[in-house]
Amino acid sequence: MLKKERYRAFVDYFSTHQPEAQTELNYSNPYELLVAVILSAQCTDKRINQITPVLFEKFPNPASMAVSTPEEIFQYIRSVSYPNNKAKHLAGMAKKLVEEFNSEVPSSIDDLQKMPGVGRKTANVIASVIFHAPAMAVDTHVFRVANRLGLTKNANTPLEVEKQLVTYLPKQTIRNAHHWLILHGRYICLARKPKCEICPICQICRYYNYQLTATAINKAAAIQKQKAKEKKNRIDMSPLVKVLEKSTTKE
Repeated sequence: MLKKERYRAFVDYFSTHQPEAQTELNYSNPYELLVAVILSAQCTDKRINQITPVLFEKFPNPASMAVSTPEEIFQYIRSVSYPNNKAKHLAGMAKKLVEEFNSEVPSSIDDLQKMPGVGRKTANVIASVIFHAPAMAVDTHVFRVANRLGLTKNANTPLEVEKQLVTYLPKQTIRNAHHWLILHGRYICLARKPKCEICPICQICRYYNYQLTATAINKAAAIQKQKAKEKKNRIDMSPLVKVLEKSTTKE
C-alpha cells in the first residue's frame, strides 16, 4: 500500500467514526489544561483527573499558584509521577505566566516553551486543543501507533514523527489526528500486546500485515519441516519393511 493511500484510509476511517476526538484530561480553561498536561507527563490521564479537582480548588488561577511554593504544590500532586520536579515546574510556570503573559496562556508554541515544564509536546497540545492550531503533539502513543501503522518511516525521534505526520496529513485534520492516534494507542494498539483481532484499521496496518506474512512463512516452514521428518522416517523404516515382507513371503 502506498503511503498516500494509507493516510487517506486512516483519515477516512477516523473522520467518520471519531470526527471530534478530544483529550481525556478534565479542564475548564486554558490554565487548567496547561497544568494538567504538565502533570500528565509519564502518568495516566486517569490519575491526573483524580488529583486536579482539589488542586484547582486550591489554585484556581495562575496568580494563586504563582504565590505558592513547590513544597505546598507537592502536597496536592504527591501521587503523580515525579512530583518534586512537577511541583517546581508548576510554580515556575505560574510565575512566568503572571509576570510575562498577564496570566493569559499564550497561543504561540515558542512562547509556551519559555515556561518551565513545557516542552514541544505540551506546547503542541495547548496550541492544538485550546487554539485549534494544526499542531501535532507526539507522545509515546502517537510515536508507537504512527510507526506501526506505517504512517511514518525511519522516524526515530518525536520531532521526526511530528514532521512526517504534519507533511502527509491534511491540515484540517492534524489537531484531531493527534487524539485519534493517542486513543487508538491507549485502547487498541497497546504497547506490549496490540489488540489486532479487534482493530478496525488492521487492513491498512504495516505491522499487522508484517505479522500475517511472518505467520504464514513460519507455518509454511513448519509444514516443510514436518514433511521432511515424515520422509526421513519412511527412509529409516525401509530396511525393516523389507525384512517383514520377506518373512511374510516365507510363511
